[in-house]
Amino acid sequence: MLAALSHDEARSLVLVLAATALGALLSRLHERVVLPAVVVEIVLGIVIGPEVLGIATVNSYISFLANFGLVFLFFFAGLEVIEKQVPRAALVRATAGWAGSLALAAAAGVVLHASGVDADWWVLAVALATTALGTLVPILSDAGILPTPLGSATLGTGVAGEFWPIVVISVFLTGAYGATTELLLLLGFGALVALTAAVALRARPPRIVSVLRETVHTTGQAAVRISVLVLAALVLLAVDAGFDFVLGAFAAGLVVGVALASPEGEVVRMRLEGIGFGLLIPIYFVVTGMNFDLDSLLTARGLALAALFLALLVLVRGVAALLWLRDLGRRKTLGLAFFGATGLPLIVAIVGVGTDRGAIGAAVGASLIGAGMISVLVFPLVGLRVAGTERELAPVEPAVFDEY
Repeated sequence: MLAALSHDEARSLVLVLAATALGALLSRLHERVVLPAVVVEIVLGIVIGPEVLGIATVNSYISFLANFGLVFLFFFAGLEVIEKQVPRAALVRATAGWAGSLALAAAAGVVLHASGVDADWWVLAVALATTALGTLVPILSDAGILPTPLGSATLGTGVAGEFWPIVVISVFLTGAYGATTELLLLLGFGALVALTAAVALRARPPRIVSVLRETVHTTGQAAVRISVLVLAALVLLAVDAGFDFVLGAFAAGLVVGVALASPEGEVVRMRLEGIGFGLLIPIYFVVTGMNFDLDSLLTARGLALAALFLALLVLVRGVAALLWLRDLGRRKTLGLAFFGATGLPLIVAIVGVGTDRGAIGAAVGASLIGAGMISVLVFPLVGLRVAGTERELAPVEPAVFDEY
């Protein structure tokens, strides 16, 4: 591959890879100052990109790797939904809360679009209703919150904030057919995904299972290769059906997550994470930084818009948190609102997809991503300060969510 690259293209690729490696180091440079890696990667991309040093450019090779990283990002969002195993009642309540968040975000999106903000209302609505579950889990785990009612509520909120935005944006990105046809195709696609997941669980020929186990720790890595094949196949199927690749990648994560829901599957997941989080996804975020419109963000209008988006994130997700008020009390419900408002990775992805479709302007996207960056840096800490980190909090009782 490198032989086919020009010197400038090869240098840009090396600098991007250097930024991904440096991002991993800087995010954990001090044991008491742990920064979200995604923020560091975007910042490093800005630094090496045309807005600051101008020493690296995005070429076709880097774009391919970045797009592959975006596919893996949605793939792992699907995996997370299966992995967290949130109680059904908590998911139902979180989904109802997310619907309220979406309604409020849609109203805000309509008002902003009507006032001249260069973005379609649905892009703003879906982006504001996301939650960065992957960012929250290690923070809440270290604080001892995950095994508490607040932890369960946050997991439910996070799963709903990842699952439903992807489904909704996939529908809005479909423009090949009429609304009724699109809905029928979506239902058909969902049925096919469910059938694939069922087959993955039940159709386990002994010899195939034996090969999968035998190659987990060898160069064969059959399970990893099959997982990537499922990802590619469902992405292709979604695109051929008229949907965006987002839905196919997310569906593949659900299918593979169901298939790997066993102790043996943990090793395979680690291998997949090595491919995704070790290489492709960091490249995507560094490239996002390289394409970031920093000049627009740093204008008075850009900063004001970022501040507005930041406030809307808390307001929109705070509506969902209110459904837990009776069980959690005021302090922890407010903490849940800040946890739910933490949302950068999917915001970046939605802005990227929306920009490609002409649904959001670069300047508005920069403000939205800027707000997302601040949210992952500040909101978890604010949420912990408000809710507390008491490790003596009682574990979740199964009956807590029974009536919902």
